[in-house]
Amino acid sequence: MRNRQLKLNLQHFAKKQKFWSMKMSANQEDSADIFIYGDIERYQWLEEDTTASSFKQDLDALGDVSNINVHINSPGGAVFEGIAIHNMLKSHSATVNVFVDALAASIASVIAMAGDQIHMYKNSMMMIHNAWTIALGNSNELRKKADDLDRINQSAVQSYLQKAGEKLNEDKLKQLLDDETWLSAEEAQEIGLNDVVLEENQAVASVSEDLFKQYKNVPKVLQKKVDKQETGISEEEMARRNKIAEQSKQNSALIQDILGGI
Repeated sequence: MRNRQLKLNLQHFAKKQKFWSMKMSANQEDSADIFIYGDIERYQWLEEDTTASSFKQDLDALGDVSNINVHINSPGGAVFEGIAIHNMLKSHSATVNVFVDALAASIASVIAMAGDQIHMYKNSMMMIHNAWTIALGNSNELRKKADDLDRINQSAVQSYLQKAGEKLNEDKLKQLLDDETWLSAEEAQEIGLNDVVLEENQAVASVSEDLFKQYKNVPKVLQKKVDKQETGISEEEMARRNKIAEQSKQNSALIQDILGGI
């Protein structure tokens, strides 16, 4: 009974909340802003509103815009959800400007590669690594799972290489992925994964502690609490971003509670 109620609560919650938020820009009539804050999720037992198809519906609903500003502050999450979002943004007719507000890690960094221009603040970071999963089964099933991961990795590799151009070759990239590499804005720019370095800001933290525990080389600076007052952003906008981040954390907590009781 408890698990059933938790599922119903989660369904009710998720039907109203997404890990993304889209709106028309207040400054330009032909521009739109997309915020991808918190863990990138796909709940397969829920409604379409948390799937890639509903992301596309929201994207299409923006209409004929010429510029899309994508703000990212995410530790990553569901691989195929992120790849689908990357491809939607990449194929969109608008100019896509990506802003790494604080963190673009794991599959969130692949989404960032959809930008015609990528902007990173001096104190923001990007993390790239190989795809991973939890697997059960016999030796044949585990070998197949490893092969599947290799193919998934190759999809991400192509996204990075396409953005980086001549600044990064496949051998160097694979080493960076093997090492789970955390890149500053300047380091990302050196290898072609960032175009513009912006002055420092104090971006809202929207990091899942549980997800971060899965990574090996998390910089200590990212484990500290940061000031939630972001330079150049109104209190109203900051409150909205904080709400997006908090809703993402609540979604993750509810999912863990349900899975732990089944």
